[in-house]
Amino acid sequence: MRLRTLPDPDSLPALDCEHAFERPASGLPGELNHPPRILLLYGSLRDRSYSRLAVEEAARLVRFFGGEARIFDPSDLPLPDQVKGDDHPAVRELRELAMWSEGQIWCSPERHGQITGVMKAQIDHLPLKMGGMRPTQGRTLAVMQVSGGSQSFNAVNTLRLLGRWMRMFTIPNQSSVAKAFQEFDENGRMRPSSYYERIVDVVEELMRFTILLRPHVDLLTDRYSERKQSGRTPVDTKHDLSAIAVASQIRKTAS
Repeated sequence: MRLRTLPDPDSLPALDCEHAFERPASGLPGELNHPPRILLLYGSLRDRSYSRLAVEEAARLVRFFGGEARIFDPSDLPLPDQVKGDDHPAVRELRELAMWSEGQIWCSPERHGQITGVMKAQIDHLPLKMGGMRPTQGRTLAVMQVSGGSQSFNAVNTLRLLGRWMRMFTIPNQSSVAKAFQEFDENGRMRPSSYYERIVDVVEELMRFTILLRPHVDLLTDRYSERKQSGRTPVDTKHDLSAIAVASQIRKTAS
């Protein structure tokens, strides 16, 4: 499988556990169901890839917050349309992981003011529709970037645009790590800093949104145009379990 092994998965030396909630979504509907499934993508193939190192820090935090993290290794992923019919094991595995996920984290280096080709190739291999399934629709998304120079937001802005195009729920928070070469020690671990704290914020928020939205994805992504094309009837808000849960939560809040 093209999954990266996460080094020291439970080691969080930069995290002040006194101020960290291990279950940040405690009390939200669906919190006690299975652990949130989070797919993480990075955008560089360098031996010391700072986007990969940032993703690994995020994956450890996903685990700390009670989720399941899987990091896709794009090292043998072909370019889009390079292989006829996309018949390549790396493409198939990436799509299977996207279907498995309930939320995703994308982290790209900024190169020439934009995301890298490696990052874009992974997203381009995820179709909006695959048979009767949609590998990205309704998933939550967090975006991050690393830069070699001063802080910038070009890459995360592009990732937000792509997330919207892929019909994902992109969370408000984001992370941009400037001069990333200064932020990681010789072992590839992120030093304590405001940049690290922002990644903690991002992952914490992603976990909350993923748990909050996942019971209601069918209702939130139900579209008139798709119902008309397929001949389906609308989601029944009187009997649909997600709609009932939403209404119940609204009543509790109002009272």
